[in-house]
Amino acid sequence: MNGIVKNLPDADYHARPELSSTGARLLLPEYKGSPKKFQWAKTHPRNSRAFDVGHAVHAKVLGVGAGTVEYPEEHLTPSGNVSTKAATVAWEAEQREAGLTPISPAEAASIDAMAEAVLKHESARPLLEVAVHREVSVFADVDGVPCRARFDALSDDTRRGVIAVDLKSATDATPFGFMRDAHKHGYDVQEGWYRDVYTASEGHDIAEFWFIVLEKTGPYEVGVRALTDEWVRMGRAKAARARDIFRECTGRGVWSGYDSNPEYVAPPTYAVIDFEMEYESAEIHV
Repeated sequence: MNGIVKNLPDADYHARPELSSTGARLLLPEYKGSPKKFQWAKTHPRNSRAFDVGHAVHAKVLGVGAGTVEYPEEHLTPSGNVSTKAATVAWEAEQREAGLTPISPAEAASIDAMAEAVLKHESARPLLEVAVHREVSVFADVDGVPCRARFDALSDDTRRGVIAVDLKSATDATPFGFMRDAHKHGYDVQEGWYRDVYTASEGHDIAEFWFIVLEKTGPYEVGVRALTDEWVRMGRAKAARARDIFRECTGRGVWSGYDSNPEYVAPPTYAVIDFEMEYESAEIHV
């Protein structure tokens, strides 16, 4: 499959065999990844309450995606938490099979408030009004590797060019908090990957790529952030490295884990600086 595909169901997209940015990061050691972990993830999907809430917020803000269903009272504890009883687990499985995301009443209230915060935000709302297409799937061969990307929101080719928007939930939506999360979770790789796939498909790059960052607790602060050119350069280089690893492992049929050789590990620069400031400045000798 190649090109832009709109209205592709989420489950169908994630069932596709092409390499995604999430898969790319699973191949890279700087994100605790390895080819072995990449292969493991294919048959061991991750599910958690945090993922459920994140997906529900996406659906609420973007107006597409899996619907939600609240746990009925009989599946809640007296304190309002989700029960762990077998009947609750069975009910939850039935809802997921029907394409719904189960959430608690408290989570439903938070999701509504988070969505409202985004849709009322003076910078986030206009971006979503320009990037009118939701959950747009793009497929292309990049460096000889079949790849895919799924944009939360994507515009037509406007006077500003093509504008992409990605929605992130976070504990800290400040510029510093976003910088920290971008480094930890590889948002630069994601943007570089999406740009590479889109360019390979359409013949031109995305003009603007914005992250709408939404805090998960009240008062649900929102930040609109973009990565600098230096971030994008690094992300594209990492994305290319992931494709190299994927191509090599596919060709050899070997999906190796971490290096088995013993290795000395040096302290990071910041730890050395902290040590020197604390100990050497105090003339403590060790």
